[in-house]
Amino acid sequence: MKKYYLVTILIALVCLLVGLAGGIIVGIKRGVPFVTEREDWTIAIYQGDSPFNFPVSQNRRGPILTAEDVTDVPAKFVADPFLIQEDGTWYLFFEVYNQNTKQGDLAVATSANARKWRYQQIVLDEPFHLSYPYVFKWQDEYYLIPESFEANSIRLYKAEEFPTKWTYVTTLVDNVERVDNSIVYFNDKWWLFAAPTSNDTLHLYFADDLLGPWQEHPQSPIVEGNTHIARPSGRVLVHEGRLYRYTMDVNPAVGTHQVMALEITDISPTTYAEKFVSEAPIITGSGKGWNMHGMHQLDPVQIGPDKWLAAVDGYGKYLVFGLKH
Repeated sequence: MKKYYLVTILIALVCLLVGLAGGIIVGIKRGVPFVTEREDWTIAIYQGDSPFNFPVSQNRRGPILTAEDVTDVPAKFVADPFLIQEDGTWYLFFEVYNQNTKQGDLAVATSANARKWRYQQIVLDEPFHLSYPYVFKWQDEYYLIPESFEANSIRLYKAEEFPTKWTYVTTLVDNVERVDNSIVYFNDKWWLFAAPTSNDTLHLYFADDLLGPWQEHPQSPIVEGNTHIARPSGRVLVHEGRLYRYTMDVNPAVGTHQVMALEITDISPTTYAEKFVSEAPIITGSGKGWNMHGMHQLDPVQIGPDKWLAAVDGYGKYLVFGLKH
């Protein structure tokens, strides 16, 4: 008799699961209000054993942040994540595309373990488009250089109250249209990489002091006519005494955005050289799910020997549940 009841329960559970799956499929196709399918940019956290190896087998989990997590503005998508750990808390800065204003704002989410995240709020909103919130720490203060090409300048902000209150400090480079501005301090100088919206050129600037004066490198642009390695795609990394940059391949042979890594083998006020870390992409689109169409950002943080976390973004399809949908 017990066996009969167990079999009955098992059959009922199978029927329930099949029905639920069928309901989801029908809901997507017929527009049932509690389940929809969206296609846009979302954010995930990857794990790896080096800043250049984030195996797909370890990173099958879906996005940890989507537009539906944003609570203070109507969001179309979230993208361009940068990862910071401070006093045992993880902070994730990213772009929120505001559907009301049709431009990007900058926001923050927090986590105690880098697995479960809570959206907090918009932290920077200007009259012009903002994205790519490159947050970094210098002399115990946090600074931010966003993408602000609509303001025709590269701007520096400082945290008055980290992580939610940022104040404009100065313009580093003026009268330029630049995107995905990426800064690093290396060999006693500041280096700033920035690309025009054409995605095929990369400019390099340098300064002795963060506030400037900044000047363009004599070999700049250091990339011309190459959509595979021009546009910056995450934090410029100092690792084991060497300098690396991530770049967005916006025109790959496989037809999906992907992130490559290059080692900067020579950098000085008069010279510059670099080479690929690998001919294979560090991250790329999966062909299905939340990142099926491509990935274009990687921001890694070392958390232990041979242990790395990285904030990444991807463009693809994902399910949304809830009455409001």
